[in-house]
Amino acid sequence: MLKKNPNSFSLFKRTNGENKKCMIKRWIEKAIIYDLMCKYTEVQVRLVNGNGSLFRFLDVLAARKDPAGLSGEVLINGAPQPPNFKCLSGYVVQDDVVMGTLTVRENFTFSAALRLPSTVSQEEKEQKVNKLIQELGLGRVADSRVGTQLIRGISGGERKRTNIGMELIIDPPVLFLDEPTTGLDASTANSVLLLLKRMANHGRTIILSIHQPRYSIYRLFDSLTLLVTGKQVYHGPAQNALEYFSDIGHTCEPHNNPADFFLDVINGDSTAVACSNMEGLLCGFVSMTTKKAELEEILSKRGIEDKLVEEYRNCNYYKQTKAELVQGKQAATTAPSRTITYNTSFLTQFRWVLKRTFRNLMLNPQTSVAQVAVTLFLALVVGAIFFDVQDNQSGMQNRFGALFFITVNQCFSSLSSAELFISERKLFIHEYISGYYRLSVYFLSKILSDIITLRTIPAIVFTCVAYFMIGLKPTADAFFLFMFTVMLVAYTATSMALAISADQTVVAIANIFMTIACVFMMIFAGLLVNLPSIVSWLAWLKYLSIPRYGLSALQVNEFTGLKFCQDLNTSFIPPGIACTGEEFLTEQGVDYSTWGFWQNHVALGAMTICFLAITYLKLRFIRKFT
Repeated sequence: MLKKNPNSFSLFKRTNGENKKCMIKRWIEKAIIYDLMCKYTEVQVRLVNGNGSLFRFLDVLAARKDPAGLSGEVLINGAPQPPNFKCLSGYVVQDDVVMGTLTVRENFTFSAALRLPSTVSQEEKEQKVNKLIQELGLGRVADSRVGTQLIRGISGGERKRTNIGMELIIDPPVLFLDEPTTGLDASTANSVLLLLKRMANHGRTIILSIHQPRYSIYRLFDSLTLLVTGKQVYHGPAQNALEYFSDIGHTCEPHNNPADFFLDVINGDSTAVACSNMEGLLCGFVSMTTKKAELEEILSKRGIEDKLVEEYRNCNYYKQTKAELVQGKQAATTAPSRTITYNTSFLTQFRWVLKRTFRNLMLNPQTSVAQVAVTLFLALVVGAIFFDVQDNQSGMQNRFGALFFITVNQCFSSLSSAELFISERKLFIHEYISGYYRLSVYFLSKILSDIITLRTIPAIVFTCVAYFMIGLKPTADAFFLFMFTVMLVAYTATSMALAISADQTVVAIANIFMTIACVFMMIFAGLLVNLPSIVSWLAWLKYLSIPRYGLSALQVNEFTGLKFCQDLNTSFIPPGIACTGEEFLTEQGVDYSTWGFWQNHVALGAMTICFLAITYLKLRFIRKFT
């Protein structure tokens, strides 16, 4: 990759089926390689064959791959890699992982606030952000939003430079980039690599993987590492690579892109093969029928791969690297480990993450304005359908139907929270393992922002509109208890949705599971089936129903004290007709005592806590390394 750093950075490797070690050591300007490894002062060009790479080599070097199953060593200046190396180095992932609703400056400020030590003053952080914006050529778009699917933002090249700036804010000694030209046009990709070259010329070590770069990009590289199915077939000066392959029998045609040529060679597609003793079969076109088996073996991809690996291990680059690494290596005493360290306190992280989360919600109309608008529309519809219920038998039925609809609506409306952790999964994982913030900080910030903006406010709006349009009990305590119950149902349903979706990667799959759960709970809410009539071996399912607790609480709050037979002759009331709210609640199997009312809220609160605990545990144990 691109180099120019006087530090010694050594590296390792793991292999397929066999244990191998490798390091790269850099002595001021010279990098060394041992066995199957890459070098830090250079660009790593990773060309993958048809079967694909068995592991992400760049992730291993950057300490972002799960150490389980890996063997070998990664050394820095001859010493073992620090456990928190991923927090000390910069890593630009292939996909953009910045908050699209924020501006470039706001994203840089967020990174500086959480990744720079607390000893650095706010003024110094602002100066660093401004300097970085100028160095990256982002001054024109510094106060423009990065952009989302709904918000038009900056260009692809500017987005890539913004991602790079998020990592450069800590002045990392090493910067890793995973295919930084992906999704960019040729001109933009060239400008990004020119930027990286300038950074390397100023003393920064840059290591990147790249796929088939054009020649203007390839010539920027100081060093080149080629891998095929996890095996190293070349590591050395990029400008000497063509000469090396020519010496082993693979000559690049004039005007052919070296990167394309290397890919053809390691994939077995190159026709530039020298006429060695064994390859004379190909060049002389003799004995084609008798030598068919030998020809197929020579042309096979496996045969070519093995030949390339063997040639490399017999070359001077490999032998010299191996000798210098063995001489300069320090004894390693511990196995690789992964530790995340933080430069800021819990409260500092919580303040900045919560601020960013709220700002993201407010600037995203799909999750903020739309949620309130839909809630207001549904409240008007419900209010119009059940408008001004009366204290008679039809009014009793209408009240029951309205309360059921309101409860179920809160449950299904909360399904939108399924994407709370799914939509930002890549962003969260990248920032978490880079040491931006603790898991608890992210969890609390997301929960509080979702509850306050997307659950509490819509519940208040819905209650204020629907309650008075329907004409429910006109007392202050009944109104506020109604609002509290509706909010608690929304909280519980939201927490259930989070518990189901926390470890999912596709929103559609999470929605399927949540819809099934809500439908089953709706059956046991109390309207579709009379709960006292359910057989005993199925009756326990009602205790798992969120709508049941919400509907029971709303019924107790609304029906107690009401009379529904005032327009009837009391001497001719048919049997089975409930004339009071208490009689109706008894028929429904609802306990309308004081404890009977509040036990529903206790149950909803307990379920909320359990679901949130499950959500946190899922986030804690989801796979964060590749």
